[in-house]
Amino acid sequence: MQQILVVDDEIGIRELLSEILSDEGYQVRLAENAGAARAFRTQARPDLVLLDIWMPDTDGITLLKEWATAGLLTMPVVMMSGHGTIDTAVEATRIGAYDFLEKPIALQKLLATVGRALKQGGEQARSALSLASLGRSPLVAELKQRLERVMSLRTPLLLTGEPGCGLELAARFLHQRNTPWVAPENRSALAEAPLELLGQAREGTLFLREVADLSRVEQKGLLLAASKIERYNVRLVSGASSELAERVAQGAFDSRLYGVLAATTIRVPSLREHREDVPDIANLTLSRMVEAKEAPPRQFTTAALNALRNYDWPGNLAQLESVVRTLALTCASEQIPLEEVSRALPHPAAPAPVAHDLAFDMPLRDARDAFERTYFEYHIAREGGNISRVAENVGLERTHLYRKLKQLGVRLARKTENGE
Repeated sequence: MQQILVVDDEIGIRELLSEILSDEGYQVRLAENAGAARAFRTQARPDLVLLDIWMPDTDGITLLKEWATAGLLTMPVVMMSGHGTIDTAVEATRIGAYDFLEKPIALQKLLATVGRALKQGGEQARSALSLASLGRSPLVAELKQRLERVMSLRTPLLLTGEPGCGLELAARFLHQRNTPWVAPENRSALAEAPLELLGQAREGTLFLREVADLSRVEQKGLLLAASKIERYNVRLVSGASSELAERVAQGAFDSRLYGVLAATTIRVPSLREHREDVPDIANLTLSRMVEAKEAPPRQFTTAALNALRNYDWPGNLAQLESVVRTLALTCASEQIPLEEVSRALPHPAAPAPVAHDLAFDMPLRDARDAFERTYFEYHIAREGGNISRVAENVGLERTHLYRKLKQLGVRLARKTENGE
């Protein structure tokens, strides 16, 4: 039997909703304020929450934010208010509410909304991280602020960042709930029928995960689609984990399309840039697995969390989630210790040793080249071939670094040359 939590400070409303929903075969739990709802949620996950906005102790919007930040918003929440405004409804759905009902609530609308919300609820319980649960560091707060500033715009937006850093989380943060979300896995539709994609995303969001890899024909189709987004009222959000400007300079990406997509650009930081958030993200990922019964009860020790925080995470969020999942499924004890974390984390290859036997009788230019060649080989080995991080460490722009490596004859693996 599906369980619904009704949160409202008015006893008459609580009893009325309880009676209606019980008659429909639902199990109903009641909370007279946010404190009672908070306590209930820490003990159990209801299938649906009907949450009043105006309550004396803590308003519903604040409670919704708390649940989202703590990773507890794994069930659909329908907001209720007798003084609802469009701005309040938009704010609630942006945070993660499924829908908004205005009091007095019509019976048919109530039952229809509850039915739709419960149908979606199972999928939401298994959903990945959201931007709201990505952490509380200043860097993440700044990212949210930048996204909020462009939320009302319908012009194309380009999100840039390393692979796995959470470009899709940022895109979903901008997406308005209960409108189409189209993120095609196969981008051939851009070449074959770009306007059909716009039709599917009408009034919603079209998200393209990695535009740097688009073929010439697909780029041409996207340029056409970008010119028609106003007609379909579609928000076009593109992701790029490699430098599009470099690809334009190399002639591999259409400069006109780049100008359209990059008119508004927001960078999503890598996980190592806000490593203070890693323990919270790891705990959240683990608690969601336990709550979904994908793993038995587990907890990280303090030492284990410190090890996770101090790791560089070249694979960013995707790698962190994979490591936490491995630990949750393979650890033999309820407490996940430091030793298990150390065993699960990949150990980078040992850096190439710095040569100290340079021939001092060679010309200065040759000696300098020999040193620089060894210097760059050392950093490339230390970073596992991640050129973005090498460039950051040695203080060079990536384009300059590539030119320098070519000049010195330093060969890169094909995977690295193509942008990691």
